[in-house]
Amino acid sequence: MWLTPEEVLLKNALKLWVTERSNDFFILQRRRGHGDSGGKFTGLLVGALDTVLDSNARVTPFRILLQVPGSQVSWTIACGAAVEDMNRHWDWLVQNLLHSLSVFENKEDVASFVKGKVKGLIAEEVRGKQAAQEEDPEKFREVLLKFELRFGLPSSEKLVTTYSCCCWKGRVPRHGWLYLSINHMAFYSFLLGKEVKFVIPWVEVTRLERVSTGLMTDMVRVTTRRRQRDFSMFLSPDEAFGVMGQLADIALRRLLDSGGLELEQVLQQSSNITKRVLEEQALRAYVLALFRLPRAECLQEVALCSVWTPHARCHTAGTLYTTDSYLCFASREEGHCSLLIPLSEVISIEKAESTSLLPNPVIVSVRSKKAFQLIELQDRDSLVDSLMSRLRALQWKHSMFHSKKSLTSSSPYYTFYYDTMYCDGEEIEERPLRHTVNTEALMAYYHHSQPDRNNSTATMEQMKERLWDDHFSAYGRGVHMFRTEKIQKLVAMGIPESLRGELWMTFSDSSSELASHPDYYSGLVTESIGHSSLATEEIERDLHRSLPDHPAFQNVTGIAALRRVLTAYAHRNPKIGYCQSMNILASVLLLYTKEEEAFWLLVAVCERMLPDYFNRRVIGAQVDQSVFEELIQERLPELAEHIPGLSPLSSLSLSWFLTLFLSVLPFRSAVCVVDCFFFHGIKAIFQLGLAVLDANAAALCASADDGQALMILTGFLDHVKYDENPSPPAAHPPSSPRGEEEGSTTVELHTLITDLIIDSYEKFGDLTVRQIERLRCRHRIQVLQAHEDITKENALRVVTPDVSLSPENLADVYDLFKTEHFINLYWGDGSTTVALQHHDPGQPYVEQYRVDPAQFKSLYVLLVPWLCGLHTDTVAHRTFTLLDQDRDLLITFRKFAGWLDTLYCEELNEKIRLLYRLHIPPALTESEDDPSPLKSPLLSTTRPLHIEMPNEGVHPVL
Repeated sequence: MWLTPEEVLLKNALKLWVTERSNDFFILQRRRGHGDSGGKFTGLLVGALDTVLDSNARVTPFRILLQVPGSQVSWTIACGAAVEDMNRHWDWLVQNLLHSLSVFENKEDVASFVKGKVKGLIAEEVRGKQAAQEEDPEKFREVLLKFELRFGLPSSEKLVTTYSCCCWKGRVPRHGWLYLSINHMAFYSFLLGKEVKFVIPWVEVTRLERVSTGLMTDMVRVTTRRRQRDFSMFLSPDEAFGVMGQLADIALRRLLDSGGLELEQVLQQSSNITKRVLEEQALRAYVLALFRLPRAECLQEVALCSVWTPHARCHTAGTLYTTDSYLCFASREEGHCSLLIPLSEVISIEKAESTSLLPNPVIVSVRSKKAFQLIELQDRDSLVDSLMSRLRALQWKHSMFHSKKSLTSSSPYYTFYYDTMYCDGEEIEERPLRHTVNTEALMAYYHHSQPDRNNSTATMEQMKERLWDDHFSAYGRGVHMFRTEKIQKLVAMGIPESLRGELWMTFSDSSSELASHPDYYSGLVTESIGHSSLATEEIERDLHRSLPDHPAFQNVTGIAALRRVLTAYAHRNPKIGYCQSMNILASVLLLYTKEEEAFWLLVAVCERMLPDYFNRRVIGAQVDQSVFEELIQERLPELAEHIPGLSPLSSLSLSWFLTLFLSVLPFRSAVCVVDCFFFHGIKAIFQLGLAVLDANAAALCASADDGQALMILTGFLDHVKYDENPSPPAAHPPSSPRGEEEGSTTVELHTLITDLIIDSYEKFGDLTVRQIERLRCRHRIQVLQAHEDITKENALRVVTPDVSLSPENLADVYDLFKTEHFINLYWGDGSTTVALQHHDPGQPYVEQYRVDPAQFKSLYVLLVPWLCGLHTDTVAHRTFTLLDQDRDLLITFRKFAGWLDTLYCEELNEKIRLLYRLHIPPALTESEDDPSPLKSPLLSTTRPLHIEMPNEGVHPVL
């Protein structure tokens, strides 16, 4: 099979492999010892090593290498167990690539060309395997039967996939099978008569990581609160690690967060989750993050193709991704070239005549009188038919909307009031607004009031505007412009103020949202007027704290516009409502865009570009902080070694992510960071954060304590100033987007923040969206589990003073209580309603987890010090009814712990009192079919119960 190219050092590999066939660019090798009849010692040793470690390991007996003449480094591009398969791969390479490679002059081009072809073959091979698995489920059924028999889990526990691997116990590997299901991972091994098996619930996993040890260079380590286990020798380690991370992430979001983190609709029902669905969802998450698309978008088609790029005068190879409302193209190398085309901008999609130079061409025409040419599309007919079907539906929807709008009044009159521009102290006349709630960008008013702006600053702005005009003429203008590496250099210089609002709308594609939702914002403003809530109260408190030093927010116009934007968003998304730092973001957006545009930019930031940042527990920001710490350890190891915990850095860097550096940098420097954020997304903040730490690495490593380290970083950011005067060329000047051959003037902005941004691209620009998404998935597990640890600690702290159970026993009871809650969610109906009912992170700590009657019965049988034989169920039911004082059929941990404390730690009289109360209302109900004599009306349930003791008279017990 074809493999993703991996580097191999031939000098160290010759002793383990024997060359069977070779030419100038490829080598077919056989594993030493495979097929040898002589029984040489070296071959037997290599064969024994492969067999003992893992018979199904990636060390297959045959492989094909790509070699560049004169280099000791080659790349593995194929492997297999049968020589016939390898011969077919070899013949394909010779017939299709060998002749083409001879014309390349650059060795790097040879390697890049072959790698690209192999990756394309892998994509086709993967799709074929998935289809074959769907058509032949017999093998999977056999594996599922073994899974159920070996581990005794209910049949509703859905198995997703299995992997052959080794589980290590110390230095001893034990080969077996790893089963990955919806709620658990399980391992089974039977070797030399010894059986080993264990089950780990995903909800207990606190960390997943790839590690290297002295024996193995690549292992998957699964850490729980009690122990850790290492697995190795996966045939596809990247795939296995990815599936494990996805399943753990889904389980924790579904069980621990209870809707706080948005989970895709297809993943909310366990019955929908399969390995193929997980792969599709991972790809969808990557595409949405790469192009910053709305989270409701569904990925429809993925196709390899090439797009004609006029600025490069050639076709650029890459992948076409289509969603419900977009056409997205990304080059093979992330960031090299990308293209985003909203279907709302498309006029037609046509199939052109196919030629040898233009195979399977498709022409996409947009409203700006431009067309894009795509070639080499597989399944072109079905792809175009699907796109045209969605395009017609979208056009019909728009036509219906405009038809309906034409029947309404041509000049709508809104009942809310609008604040016009007035000076401080001037009386404000409230006038009803006609048309829409759109103001000019506040910065425009601010500039109009300052006609004597610095001439050098104005000149600099004009020079940047000319550079952008040149870029627009070469790369296009609007949301469907070609986005290349050259545009990032212009963005790093700082977008001119006259274009900033337009480009923010373009980069985030908020312009499409605005165009497709006319009058939406004005309607929200109308609906939210007069409504009072916790969100509106918090908004009022923060209005004057947003940008208090900026003149635009020292008058009623800026404050009123900010109030409307924040209140409208809180009304649109009550799940988020309002969170601190949203006011700072909205203030900056209002400076450069109209009010309605600022609203849609805020929607893009809160719901797409910073996912889960603004929920109740700021989970998204904490996840990115955890990712940032790992990046520091990877990219700045000396700094990470000097500050092992990185806790002082996290306390400062959290504000960098929440406010996009707006709260820690001077305004004019900070908006340059916002420019990069709208172009690159959160990747820009990661890169700049690393650059800031790298610039101060020496001082931080020399710091004596955490406090001094914080002072160094705070002082460094406080001294970042905006230089309004042109200076000599910077150390790393950004080049003109038109190139040197066109003789365009290069403009330098010699500011510290500009140098930092450029350095961040040069040193950390290899960070990709795919890497960030994978790290986010893994670190979300740690963040959610850290919240769980805090919840447990606080719950125990609250309950401990009320009970006599030891802290250790109480902690074990809490774990059992929570586990029983999860068991119900594992194999219950799995509905979101049930999850929300049983677990609400917004409740006090001791009330977040609750159990219902069935769960309580299981705990009763497990923990009660006395059982009642056939009457156990009746007594358990009565006990639950007695504890359920609010009659919501749920019991909190506080009540459960208090009841258990009575059974184990209280005096005998208290235990008898509890037993007595189980035989009277409310524990004893009229509907209960029980022959208890206490149900007789002749017996009083209010007078004390007396017991006659021999020779001692009658003594009251209660």
